[in-house]
Amino acid sequence: MWDYPRPPALETSSESIEIWLGGERIAATTRSWRVLETSHPPTYYLPAEAFADGVLRPAAGSSHCEWKGQASYYDLVTAEQVAPRAAWTYLDPTPRFVDIAGAVAVMAAQVDRCVVEGETVTPQPGGFYGGWITSRVVGPFKGEPGTWGW
Repeated sequence: MWDYPRPPALETSSESIEIWLGGERIAATTRSWRVLETSHPPTYYLPAEAFADGVLRPAAGSSHCEWKGQASYYDLVTAEQVAPRAAWTYLDPTPRFVDIAGAVAVMAAQVDRCVVEGETVTPQPGGFYGGWITSRVVGPFKGEPGTWGW
């Protein structure tokens, strides 16, 4: 991932992805997008329709990404658990990222597990970034202690 570009690149993916919360599979797809940025593991964006009905509940607040624009947040909700502001979307992203308009990314640390091609991911360290670490990417990653200024 140190050869990922800056500004970040966007690529389509046909990898099998599942997201689990509260003991339920809340999302599944073989159609997603990966944002690839220097010093970060990939961040996966899934089509909103990949999520089970009622799982995405709009949440208060927003944030701004210098590359993608203004993000809106969702709580992830199941009968057994709520993960506050655990997912986000760009409803009107910058032109470079228009393909992910309305697609949803998930903080892996706030759900039971995220799975890519059968492998449970490790969340990007630090609790701020949304990258998913698999055996295919090698760190160090932004978010680890001492990396804030990277």
